[in-house]
Amino acid sequence: MFDVIIVGAGIVGVSIARELSRYDLKCLVIEKSSDIANGSTKANSGILHAGYDAKEGTLKAKFNVLGSQMYEEICKELDVPYKRNGSLVLAFDDEDTKQIETLYERGLKNGVKELSIIDKNTLLSLEPNLQENVVGALYAKTAAIVSPFELAIALAENANENGVEFMLNTKVDKIYKEKDHFVIETNKGAFKSNYIVNAAGLFSDEINDMLGGEKFRIIPRRGEYCLFDKSSGNLVTRTIFQPPSKKGKGILVAPTVHGNLFVGPNAREIDIRDDVSTSREGIEEIIRGANRSVKNLNLRDIITSFAGVRATPSTGDFVINIPTKNAVNAAGIESPGLTAAPAIAPYVVSLLENQGLKLYKKANFINKRKNTKLFINMTEDEKRNALSVNSLYGRIICRCEHITEGDIVNAIKRPLGARTVDGVKKRVRAGMGRCQGGFCMPRVVEILSRELNVPMTEILKSEEGSYILTGRTK
Repeated sequence: MFDVIIVGAGIVGVSIARELSRYDLKCLVIEKSSDIANGSTKANSGILHAGYDAKEGTLKAKFNVLGSQMYEEICKELDVPYKRNGSLVLAFDDEDTKQIETLYERGLKNGVKELSIIDKNTLLSLEPNLQENVVGALYAKTAAIVSPFELAIALAENANENGVEFMLNTKVDKIYKEKDHFVIETNKGAFKSNYIVNAAGLFSDEINDMLGGEKFRIIPRRGEYCLFDKSSGNLVTRTIFQPPSKKGKGILVAPTVHGNLFVGPNAREIDIRDDVSTSREGIEEIIRGANRSVKNLNLRDIITSFAGVRATPSTGDFVINIPTKNAVNAAGIESPGLTAAPAIAPYVVSLLENQGLKLYKKANFINKRKNTKLFINMTEDEKRNALSVNSLYGRIICRCEHITEGDIVNAIKRPLGARTVDGVKKRVRAGMGRCQGGFCMPRVVEILSRELNVPMTEILKSEEGSYILTGRTK
């Protein structure tokens, strides 16, 4: 019997898990995928929005601004890369100028700090690679960037280290009440819990229906991206937006915390919720959009394209409510969900407490992760010490990102460690560089096989069935 079961291990679910791990509770996170952050969080833009876009008075506006203020400290505690780089919403004509003035006023009402409207000369002095036909911009200095899947994994690791259990590859089939507790039936058996949190992302409306909550619908909206090599990483230093539309914040151009550049996303409603395929038309659309904002975009530097699916709620706002006694929905958390997640977590815990969950703070809560630094980021003294303890740090496996065998073994052995090639990739970036794993993937497979003591033919790229090898050829 668990005190709380959380359904979903995306950024919202693991943020709530970490918050609950501060207390003397028996908690479980159930995730249908093979790893943490394998859904919308994995293919997220990584933008931490300032908070001027969400309509005043909404949950989006409230938790966006609060979450933005919490991020720097959380990333410092969990040793996750974070950069406050600021953002710009460009205006190209008088109509756009009126729109950014509206966003400015909304931002002030939402409590966003360090917000201003700047003219063309100031704008081009900040970002000289913007197109010459810009006329001004809304400048939000508090906007930032983060690696969303690295943060989610860090939150999950820390929650796990503080006692939260995780069940991966576990799909919820049915939820029902039995006396005063819930029974959650899954493909891995049944679990019992006094309380439930629905953080199931794209499938949160289905979990809500199982709980008997007031109906809402998740509208899957796919967005495609292009990722550029680090040689294009300095094209812009701030996140560059265009005036938003009804479908989202438009095509953006942004640096990443690791020095790459990416453009996207578009927004297309789809029928299959987990369809993350890309299309030629979609890629052409986002490149056209990016070229509208910046010049000198070198398409030869594109190293991969990918897509993510946003869980857009039919309500038009986050669905954070009580669907039935002793349950909480944290559903329909689309953009700015990444930014809002740290603030959503304590609010959800307060809703559980209001329903009777007893919260007794742990005296021994661990708020920081240890042994997370990659070899490439160590000081010379740290490198010498690491090599004296473990010679595997002296063997480069991923040449593009300078990732060593010691880094990869550490990623496998950490709490909730990597079990797949993509799991290694998300934790230490092996395979994230220009060759996209073309050279290092075979070695990563070998290391996983050795450390997990399973045949190489059983190592997966990501989800169940995604086998890389079938047998020897010679």
